[in-house]
Amino acid sequence: MAMLEINNINCFYGNVQALWDVSMNVGEGEIVALLGANGAGKTTLLNTVTGLVKPASGHVSFMGKSLDGVPVHSIMEMGIAYLPEGGRTFPDMSIRENLEMGAYPRSMWKTRKAGIDRMFELFPRLKERSKQMASTLSGGEKQMLAMARGLMSNPKLCLFDELSYGLAPIMVTEVFRIVQSLREDGITVLLVEQNVKQSMEIADRAYVLENGHIALEGPCCDLMDNSYVKKAYLGL
Repeated sequence: MAMLEINNINCFYGNVQALWDVSMNVGEGEIVALLGANGAGKTTLLNTVTGLVKPASGHVSFMGKSLDGVPVHSIMEMGIAYLPEGGRTFPDMSIRENLEMGAYPRSMWKTRKAGIDRMFELFPRLKERSKQMASTLSGGEKQMLAMARGLMSNPKLCLFDELSYGLAPIMVTEVFRIVQSLREDGITVLLVEQNVKQSMEIADRAYVLENGHIALEGPCCDLMDNSYVKKAYLGL
């Protein structure tokens, strides 16, 4: 049984269909990439998993339990962390205060100090600036803070949406390194990215979403040799 199972999801915005019978799964301990162009439906799929979008039909389950109709906050407490595109830190709070906001579940609040210490190990740059207001951070630092805040809930599964968007190349490399290191902590990752090459270098498997449909899926080593993927996504 997969950790996350998405079965025949159909989603609409008004009369416009965004997802068409989308099915995919993420196994425990995997890094799975969800690739596709802007408007393909990637964020809609993540929002469906986290309860922000209600599908017209289909089902999502996590650790064998249905997420149909489960409130957003309860989905998080079940062990799913979601980092939307842009990070969205609390600008008028310090780095430490932002991290404390990530320890929202009652079970994590009691151990928030240990959680913050762990985040400072993963993100040493944040430790150096722990009292600094989030609004004064660079784009890359804000992204790191948003990642760390999400990890403060001690999730089993992380959903990352466009982590590399707007970041300098050196920061992109660092962010992908951190994502890859999460596997060592037993965290499963579903990664939505337009940076196809780097995503497939760290992921085990990938799905390609086009116009709301799953167009391709398979091990990343196979997809990187696929002629269509090379032409459409890798520029080769």
